[in-house]
Amino acid sequence: MAAQARHPISLRVSVTHRCQLSCQYCMPREGMVPLRPREILSFEEIQSFVASLGQQFDLEKVRVTGGEPLLRRDVDTLIAMLSSLGIPDIAITTNGQLLARWAAVLKRAGLARVNVSLDSLNPQTFSRLTGGGSLDMTKSGIKTALRQGLKPVKLNMVVMRGVNDSEVADVLSFALDRGCEMRFLELMPIGVARAGFGKLYVSSGEVRRALEGPFTLEALVSAPGATSKNYRVRTASGKEGVVGFISPHSSPFCKDCNRLRLTADGYLMGCLAHDDGVDIRPFLSMDNARAQEELKRAVESVFPGKRNGSAFENRQPMAAVGG
Repeated sequence: MAAQARHPISLRVSVTHRCQLSCQYCMPREGMVPLRPREILSFEEIQSFVASLGQQFDLEKVRVTGGEPLLRRDVDTLIAMLSSLGIPDIAITTNGQLLARWAAVLKRAGLARVNVSLDSLNPQTFSRLTGGGSLDMTKSGIKTALRQGLKPVKLNMVVMRGVNDSEVADVLSFALDRGCEMRFLELMPIGVARAGFGKLYVSSGEVRRALEGPFTLEALVSAPGATSKNYRVRTASGKEGVVGFISPHSSPFCKDCNRLRLTADGYLMGCLAHDDGVDIRPFLSMDNARAQEELKRAVESVFPGKRNGSAFENRQPMAAVGG
């Protein structure tokens, strides 16, 4: 198979385009044209695809995304269906608004951990950035997830100049105080984030330098295919944790990236930077032998489409591609 897939595959599965928020870098303020129910992959179709992928490749992780995945009705049923396949690591990425309600149910269904978007600790900034989100609801979701044992809880912050860049130390302290892993993400010029990218972009290097005063950072060895450069972080009082930097713009990780994305409407994509993909629906109605062969071809066709350091070309909203 293609050289890019030598390491274990990490699959992102989007289950909906919908989100109750409209984050500045993700969802157009006017929203998106909703998918019709027949356009959205069923749980059975998703399970069938994931099972086939796992039979042919070393499928290490499956992360359920959206939009906001907790808006998909009975999403815990999908988690249980995926868990039955024996996948080592099943996670979900959420804005946290509904997580307090769902955490226990998801844990019982077989969810291992959660990633939660936390772009600000200022209630007004949080609401403005997310288009009306409640910081208290996301914080409550984080607290409940920790109490239910969905660990590690990873907090994701997209850093933007003049919006939340002054808060990076505070957000890291918040994570360390609660035993969460913190990850700072560079803004990507994708979809609605393209227009203001030049003004808003902050490099991971700049964020790291801002943290090196109040914290001590020690680089950790990266696993093959990892997109985050992780550091052991310590405070002056001795509190420790892990902080990661995801740097698709300043330090592309394309040559090692083994992520695949399955969109809610059934397209397999190899890279967020491009908006092309392979429709996997036809495979699902084939006999098993032919379906397996077509799936292998699809995977091997999307891996060479990694960005490899070239320009971002995707004009679709981030919510449409399960970022």
